[in-house]
Amino acid sequence: MMDMSFKLMFSGLAVLLTLVAFVPYIRSILTGNTRPHVFSWLIWGMTTVIVFFAQIEAHGGVGAWPIGLSGVVTVGVALLAFYKRGDISITRTDWGFFTLALASLPFWYFTSDPLWTVVVLTAVDLLGFGPTIRKAYGFPHQESQLFFLSFLLRNVFVIAALEHYSLTTVLFPLSIAIACSGLLIVVAYRRRVVMA
Repeated sequence: MMDMSFKLMFSGLAVLLTLVAFVPYIRSILTGNTRPHVFSWLIWGMTTVIVFFAQIEAHGGVGAWPIGLSGVVTVGVALLAFYKRGDISITRTDWGFFTLALASLPFWYFTSDPLWTVVVLTAVDLLGFGPTIRKAYGFPHQESQLFFLSFLLRNVFVIAALEHYSLTTVLFPLSIAIACSGLLIVVAYRRRVVMA
């Protein structure tokens, strides 16, 4: 079992990476260099905040803190993207993702088990990558590789910082780390193809 001081260190690193990732990303939105998909960010914000509460209930401890911070800031990015007129194209599929995110709450209420909420929200969050991957495929220079690399590493630190390991506490950060890796691959590949 890892010493609590290491858990705090990893949580602190994850919080730091969260802030380090968001500051340039927000600056890039403000300058118009990055135009995030509003609905992806709204879905990610909602799911992340709810997963934070589920991780707290499942005794994730200090490892959940970076997830909570990320959820709040992510909702802020969605609002900023809307205000700065990011990608506001909203499809029926996007509405479906949004509805699924909201529908996860009754799972937790009726089962009294945060696991089912985390499973549903992780699936929704991963589906929320859909609009961003679609946009990144067509416009690979409008997404920040550094941002998603930071979040990949952040989620590795979150997992290391968790005070209790269970499917409820690990599923979300592990899945997001894998999704960030996939998005990075798409952006890198498409940037090379577009340049050729």
